[in-house]
Amino acid sequence: MKGAAAKRVMSMPKPLKPEVDKAEAALEKAYLEVIENIGEDPERDGLKRTPERMAKAIQFLTRGYQEDPAQLLHGALFEVDYDEMVIVKDIEMFSLCEHHMLPFFGKVHVAYLPKGKVIGLSKIPRLVDTFARRLQVQERLTKQIADAVQQAIEPLGVGVVIEARHLCMMMRGVEKQHSATVTSSMLGAFREEQQTREEFLSLIRSGKPNGF
Repeated sequence: MKGAAAKRVMSMPKPLKPEVDKAEAALEKAYLEVIENIGEDPERDGLKRTPERMAKAIQFLTRGYQEDPAQLLHGALFEVDYDEMVIVKDIEMFSLCEHHMLPFFGKVHVAYLPKGKVIGLSKIPRLVDTFARRLQVQERLTKQIADAVQQAIEPLGVGVVIEARHLCMMMRGVEKQHSATVTSSMLGAFREEQQTREEFLSLIRSGKPNGF
């Protein structure tokens, strides 16, 4: 086989693993029933492939269940003679509220005081995504990120702050459009030393306009 035909064969996507294919088919069926039960016609032109698209979307939005935070950080830990605060702030975050499966979104700020080891900077946003791409509540998400950093490098302290808006409050229920939820998790020096905590909070606020 030569030329364009060979290229087409080489570029064909690999088939899904049986368990993935089975899960996607079950999700498609479930979303088809949702569409029917809200009174829509799943056979009309705009909805014919909607169950398939929804199945793929929810698998993408919850892919964090397939990722191991410890494995993610493994290989990105470096011995460095540095003991000042490291902050990665304004990390964009998107998650799904486990109560209504509606999105909540905002920014995450992560800081730690190294004790001989640091984490590769790109891994911290990926760590946030690993936990955010699951069905979540903001309070648990905040603590999971802090605990993962603490377990990975055992620093002198860890601080995590999340600022988020929740569509379950904006689109339904109380329908408040401008309320934000702020959660924090402070470990080690960030909990025990007021000066360290205040330095962190001051640095994440610097240059920040009203809102986020």
